Amino acid sequence: MSFQQGLSGLNAAAKNLDVIGNNIANASTVGFKGSESRFADVFASSNGNGAASVGIGTSVSAIIQDFGQGTIEVTSNPLDVAINGQGFFRMSYNGAVTYTRNGQFQLDSQGYIVDADSKNLTGYPPAAGGGVTTASPVNLQISNADLPPLATAQAIVGTTLDSRSNALPSAGFNLTDSATYHGATSLSVYDSLGNSHTLSLYYVKTAANSWDVFAANNNVQVGAGAVGTMTFNSNGTVASAPPLALTLPVTTGAAPIAVTVDVAQSTQFGSPFGVTRVQQDGYGAGRLTGFSISGDGLITGRYSNGQSRAQGQIALTNFTNTQGLKQLGSNQWGETAASGPPLTGAPGSGNLGVLNSGSVENANVDLTAELVDLITAQRVYQANAQTIKTQDQVLQTLVNMR
Repeated sequence: MSFQQGLSGLNAAAKNLDVIGNNIANASTVGFKGSESRFADVFASSNGNGAASVGIGTSVSAIIQDFGQGTIEVTSNPLDVAINGQGFFRMSYNGAVTYTRNGQFQLDSQGYIVDADSKNLTGYPPAAGGGVTTASPVNLQISNADLPPLATAQAIVGTTLDSRSNALPSAGFNLTDSATYHGATSLSVYDSLGNSHTLSLYYVKTAANSWDVFAANNNVQVGAGAVGTMTFNSNGTVASAPPLALTLPVTTGAAPIAVTVDVAQSTQFGSPFGVTRVQQDGYGAGRLTGFSISGDGLITGRYSNGQSRAQGQIALTNFTNTQGLKQLGSNQWGETAASGPPLTGAPGSGNLGVLNSGSVENANVDLTAELVDLITAQRVYQANAQTIKTQDQVLQTLVNMR
C-alpha cells in the first residue's frame, strides 16, 4: 500500500509543480490569472469505517484559477485598456466568441480594433443621431470618414450696451462708419457645405432704453434697415428683444443660411460696450485627429473642427461562475454550461468593472509566493519518493530473510 501512497503523492506533487511552473512562466503575461492545486485524500471503499482505516494516498481534486485583480500599469498606447474590477472583454473571430482580460489592442487595415491574434473587440455601435446603440454587440471599428458639416441654425449673442450713449438716427447707419453706431460684434457661421461666413451685428441707440440692431454678412449689410429692436427696463434688464430671423445669402454654392439669433441675454448699464456671450451651433467639415476611451468604455473621436463623436462603446461580459470557464490559451476563455450564460453590459454597470485607457492589467501572480510554493512542492515530491524508497528497503529485507 505504501507504494501506492507514495506514487499518488509523486503524481500529485508533480501536478502541483506543473501548476506553479505555469504560474511562474506567465508572470509577465498581460491579463493572466494564476492557478492553484487543491488536493483530496483517497480511501479504499473496502476499508470500512473503523478508526484504524488507512488512506491509500492523495489526488488532485481541482485546479482553481484566481480571478483576482492584477496590478494596472500605465502604457503609451491609447488602445491598451485595463479592466479595473470584474468582467472580460468580449472577442469575436469568424463568429466564434471568446473572452479575455488582456486589453492589448491595435487597429487593423480597416480600422477594426483587434488583438495580436486578429480577434475583434466587440461592443455597441454608434447611433446615427449621436451616442451608441445598446443592442447586440458588434465588432468595433474606428471610422476615419470626415465629419459632415452642419449649417448654423441657432445663435446666441449677449452684449452690455452703454446707457450713456447719445441717440443716433437709425436711418443714418453705415457699417463702414463707426460714428453711425455705438457698438459691434461678429461671429462665424457656417453654410450647408461647411464654409465659414462672418455675421456681424451693429447696435444703434435710437432713444432712451431703445436700440436698433443691424446685421451684415461678410461685410455686406443684410436688409435695407434694422433687423431688430431691443428695449430695456429702467434697471437695465431686457424688456423686449425678439429673436433676429436672418437669411444670409452665400456665393459658395450652398443654400442660404437661415439663422435665428437670440439677443435676449443683453443688458444696458452705464458702462462701456462689451460682449458677454457668443455661441452658434454650426461647424465645418472635420477630419479625425484622435480618439479616447473613457471609464465606461465610450470611444470618442476628436475632429479637426473641434467636434467630438461617439465611435462606439466597449462591452464587458461577466459570468455567474467564472471557475466554470474553459481555458483556451492565448489569454482566452470560453463559455461552458458550468460557467452560466454570459452577462454583457457597459463597463461600470451592474457588477462590471470600469476601464483604464492607456493601461494594461499585469498577471496577478505573486512571484515571491510562487517561489516559496515551489520549494514546498519540491520537498513534498522528495518526501513521497523517500516513502517509496523506504518501502522498497522493507521488502528487500523480507526477501533476504532465511
